[in-house]
Amino acid sequence: MKRHQAGFTMIELIVVIVILGVLAATALPKFIDVQENAEQSSLDGVAGSFASAMSVNYGGCLVAGHAPTTGKCVEVDNCDDIASLLQGGDLPDGFTVASAAITGNGTTVTCSVVGTVSGASSSKDFDGIGAGQ
Repeated sequence: MKRHQAGFTMIELIVVIVILGVLAATALPKFIDVQENAEQSSLDGVAGSFASAMSVNYGGCLVAGHAPTTGKCVEVDNCDDIASLLQGGDLPDGFTVASAAITGNGTTVTCSVVGTVSGASSSKDFDGIGAGQ
């Protein structure tokens, strides 16, 4: 007599569920780390764009003889002047720049941008360049 199987047994289903649970438990920590890495990358990217904006502004001021000119040269004598160099004139949400004086055209100082990484405040340094003074 032939026996006709109609579906999976309860033991087979439980084994599959246990295997899926083990796979999920090993993959979950990798996904949690992705958020922290993304927040740190965001902070690094903002600091890089700030440094680039300072460099481009210095180049424009160099061409303009360091005379503040609309669209070419913006006076930068403090790290927190970076907002005036950015499109829209504002810092990205959630980021602040520590104030530090920059004396003289072409003078560089270490500026810091502060953001949140994994729920804690974190900072990243970038080079600020004085211009238009």
